Amino acid sequence: MPYRETDRTRARAAQARERIVGAAVEQLAEGGYASATVSAVARRAGVATGSVYRHFPSKAELFAEVFRRAAQREVDAVTAAMEADGVAGAVEAFVRRALAAPQRAYALLAEPVDPAIEAERLHFRRAYADVFAGALREAGVADPDLIAAALVGALGEALVGPLARHDRAPEALVASLQSFCLSAIEAGSPHVRHA
Repeated sequence: MPYRETDRTRARAAQARERIVGAAVEQLAEGGYASATVSAVARRAGVATGSVYRHFPSKAELFAEVFRRAAQREVDAVTAAMEADGVAGAVEAFVRRALAAPQRAYALLAEPVDPAIEAERLHFRRAYADVFAGALREAGVADPDLIAAALVGALGEALVGPLARHDRAPEALVASLQSFCLSAIEAGSPHVRHA
């Protein structure tokens, strides 16, 4: 008689998978992608290394899932800030969230990763750019997609140093990046909403 999965075994497997993903998210936030070995994740999740591989055939597949979840939370936060407070609010949310969890932010923005994860990174850069482009389009900014992509690229690049060094006061960094982004937008479209 062939083995048939029950609701209970499926639920247990789903719980184990979520525990593994949660452990990987924690490991990423604590030590970045370089520290996130499958054995470290397994220890943190309280499972055998083989159990991780039963749910995720490779480290790259596990961390692609982790990256998707972590990056989506960030995109959602920036989207909410954009809806509430415009471009300045979205920039502030992007910067403050990065500074609040610098190791995770560096892993999401710039840390060398496997190609599968780099593909996810590019997907979410486009998602951030779409958030900005939507607001710029509504404000009547010329070439909103190009400007949005440039802003997202500039924000990510500008944060790499401060994330690594922890050497900038958050208020000054937020204000400087808001000013930069708003100036870049205003150069071509003086009627953009600041807040």
